[in-house]
Amino acid sequence: MKHPDDDNELFNRLEAEMNADSGSDSGGEVVDLDKARSARSESPDSNPTKSGDGTIYVTDSQGSGDFDPFRAESGDPTARVMVDQSAVKATGPGYLGRLLAAQRRPVVPVWLQSVAELKTATGWVARHYAHSVGYHALRSPVYAARLTLQAPSGAAKFVGGTLRWVADREGEPVRLAAVRREDAADYLKLSRQRDGRVRLRTLVAVLAMFIGLGSALAIYVLAPAWLQALSVGAVTLALGVAGRKADAPVIHRAVELPKAVKLTSDIVLRALGSLGIPAINQAQGKGRDGFEFTAPITRDGPGWRAEGNLPYGVTVTDVIERRDRLASGLRRPLGCVWPEAVPDEHTGHLVLWVGDQDMNKAKKPAWPLAKTGTVDLFKPVAYGTDQRGRWVEVTLMYIAGVIGAIPRMGKTFLLRLLLLIAALDPRAELHTYDMKGTGDLDPVGTAVSHRHAAGDDDENIAYALADWRAVREELRRRVKVIRSLPRDICPENKVTSALADKRSLGLHPVVIAVDECQVLFEHSEHGKEFEEIATDLVKRGPATGIVFLAATQRPDAKSLPTGISANASARWCLKVMGQTENDMVLGTSAYKRGIRATMFSWGDKGIHYFIGEGSDARIVASVYVDGPGADIIAARARKVREKAGLLSGYALGEAPEAVTGPAYDLLADILAVVPAEEPKVWSESVAGRLGELRPDVYGGWDAEGLAAALKPYGIATGQVWGKTESGKGANRRGIERARITSAVAERDGNRDAG
Repeated sequence: MKHPDDDNELFNRLEAEMNADSGSDSGGEVVDLDKARSARSESPDSNPTKSGDGTIYVTDSQGSGDFDPFRAESGDPTARVMVDQSAVKATGPGYLGRLLAAQRRPVVPVWLQSVAELKTATGWVARHYAHSVGYHALRSPVYAARLTLQAPSGAAKFVGGTLRWVADREGEPVRLAAVRREDAADYLKLSRQRDGRVRLRTLVAVLAMFIGLGSALAIYVLAPAWLQALSVGAVTLALGVAGRKADAPVIHRAVELPKAVKLTSDIVLRALGSLGIPAINQAQGKGRDGFEFTAPITRDGPGWRAEGNLPYGVTVTDVIERRDRLASGLRRPLGCVWPEAVPDEHTGHLVLWVGDQDMNKAKKPAWPLAKTGTVDLFKPVAYGTDQRGRWVEVTLMYIAGVIGAIPRMGKTFLLRLLLLIAALDPRAELHTYDMKGTGDLDPVGTAVSHRHAAGDDDENIAYALADWRAVREELRRRVKVIRSLPRDICPENKVTSALADKRSLGLHPVVIAVDECQVLFEHSEHGKEFEEIATDLVKRGPATGIVFLAATQRPDAKSLPTGISANASARWCLKVMGQTENDMVLGTSAYKRGIRATMFSWGDKGIHYFIGEGSDARIVASVYVDGPGADIIAARARKVREKAGLLSGYALGEAPEAVTGPAYDLLADILAVVPAEEPKVWSESVAGRLGELRPDVYGGWDAEGLAAALKPYGIATGQVWGKTESGKGANRRGIERARITSAVAERDGNRDAG
């Protein structure tokens, strides 16, 4: 194992500098200044040349003479200088500079820095030993019976062993060897030694027998009954231990601990050499390691951590692509082997974590919210564990999230888990849509949801569309409320937990979740409107307390529009099949950066990459909550809401007030505020006029909101030339009145035809 050691580098540099200084004082060179000046006027073009000793120089185009130190130091472009400068001149950062950039490992281990992790580890240890004590305590009568049955055999072994010891049977082979050699002198010497030993050992045995029998008689006559029973039991158990058989242990293990081989440098190098990467194989073929360890291999949670640099040109992505080969080289299950890149390091810096158990089979700590507790959505909540068994938290507020995976990998279970977390905040208003229609979200929907639908029939599509339109209007109302609040109450112009507590403001959290969202976005009639509303909610919703979560098993541009995927700040990606799907969920170029959900196996259900919480991508195994468990948690959430008086909508059996579109006619209102004399108008001017016409409907609209509202009608905005209030001409986004009239004529004609 190789580890860099720079402790003496400072002194080596000082010595090198002293040698250089002494060398420079040993002699000098006389320079002709006229020739030096004339050399500066020569052509500056230069080409690299190589000397006979292999040193590469840069010379002028005419191949001028030997290396001139004066010209090299003066910066003359025609100077013939070495491409690779000497170590004395190019010393790099100093000792203090390297200390400043040094990465210091924590004095206190990571698992001791977190109170939650310390409590979890302490609980595991306590439960382990409590289980062991209870296991053996319950079986202690059986152990005693076994030892009692083995006591006669143990007594026989004890007596036989004592007699052999007294008779010095261990020296008999040596004496017989002397007889076979017919060596009388050695035999006589050994015989005298044996006689002396037998006399001494016989005396010791006789004394021990009398002392033992005397002690036993004294205990029988003088000792109380409990001491007699204890003495007899101890002797019996001792004889039972002496009489046990090697292949029939009396006490069995209470806990079978996983047997994982210690990770060593030889094992790591062997595994890396089996990947088939040419640079590693070439290095190992020449007697080198092919991997530079930058830290000792240490225990890290329930596994081992190795860290180091791959050969030049080899990236961590190359290793991740061969994770199955790496697991084979380590002789570990695939779920135990997790190669990772380090964001702040170069792309060849590998961190290899090898767990003791498969990540999906390792025992996980109990979820804190499984039996008790409520949630504040504005604070982080644990929802899963990483490879090392540490809790990973998520904050559902101020985000829009995307969940992607192929079928049967746990996508819906993960979405339901996030909804259960949201349900445990009694202030949250849930809008849940199970477009697959199998009822996976029913535990949450029937218990606490304000709006809920399952299935893709026309009635559910109309129900969802009306609800989404209402949520968009709620978004616009919240924008006005936030803008009107004083700066000391709403300093950052966004919803906070304190504002959500004020029921009069109506700024409680709203969580919209859609499973199989492609059903809505690919709908033949209303798909565009669903996409426009969802894009608006993803972009503007987080600051107003509206959370949008979309899950799909077809993460492509049609199922997950780019306006949504590009603006979602939280991404959960379980196993996907290709690079396109990977980047649709995790972000552009995630695959190239080594964040590859394609490496998950079919058995890695619930394991995913999580991007959010302002950190880099992490591998997380989400908490598993089955259907009955979800019912229990949802029922607990319902009781909390009933107690607070916050249960509403679908959970109470209430239908929405209206399932139709808005009462106003947007196109007619635009024609009312834009006269025929204005064929083209800026969008901001139209929004202002609409606000004056219907303040309760259009108040607060801007050019972007108008464009989003017109897209469902197939009307796009474009560049329109106009004049500002100062009379200066400018190009801005606007509409053409002719397109509005055409849309109204086509719509009214269709109505009349119906």
